[in-house]
Amino acid sequence: MKIHEKYILRCIELAKNGLGTTAPNPMVGCVITVDGKIIGEGFTSPYGGPHAEVNAIHSVSDKEQLKKATLYVSLEPCSHHGKTPPCADLIIRHGIPRVVIGIRDPHKKVDGKGIEKLLAAGIEVTCPVREQECRVHHRRFLTYQEKDRPYVILKWAESGDGFIAPDPDMRGSKPQPYWITTRHSRQLVHQWRTEEQAILVGTTTCVKDNPKLTPRTWVGNSPLRVVIDRKLKIPK
Repeated sequence: MKIHEKYILRCIELAKNGLGTTAPNPMVGCVITVDGKIIGEGFTSPYGGPHAEVNAIHSVSDKEQLKKATLYVSLEPCSHHGKTPPCADLIIRHGIPRVVIGIRDPHKKVDGKGIEKLLAAGIEVTCPVREQECRVHHRRFLTYQEKDRPYVILKWAESGDGFIAPDPDMRGSKPQPYWITTRHSRQLVHQWRTEEQAILVGTTTCVKDNPKLTPRTWVGNSPLRVVIDRKLKIPK
């Protein structure tokens, strides 16, 4: 495996630590090396906090080493002011000579502008590296930016003979939820719920099962929103 690929894969591994907390920002990972040795790492903080590049740079104890370092990042560094200043400016300010990027950021305020800013400052830029793996990792962010829609996970439980719920007559005598899944699969579903920004359920599911869709009011710094498919009066 080539050295650039190795460290971009490490960026993806680090970035997963931000799953469920960074939205609407992408969960990015960053690695900083000198002479083949990692001297700093970071991933995106919960929404509103520092980006991966900032956290990685701040983790380096001897900032003088940055002047001969290579910075690896899974997504193009931002070049605009949002909740935080541009990461590209911070990279330039610290004199980092080489930047290796997994994929270009399609966000309309970035979309190559971060790369252009780095190149204009005389920084050597390599992009893309491990593009397919980075696209898979950033699929939530990329789906919204490129297709203008949310990334959707469809989940249901089904019996071997194709049923998802008991006969209505049976439910009349046993109105409580009728589990056909295991404890492990239900734990997995709760994990998925913390990783996504919204949950969509049908009205019948809500009325019949009264599912506990909000085990936590907040996921990281982002509210977990519960969406129902049509108007329904729910007691406060």
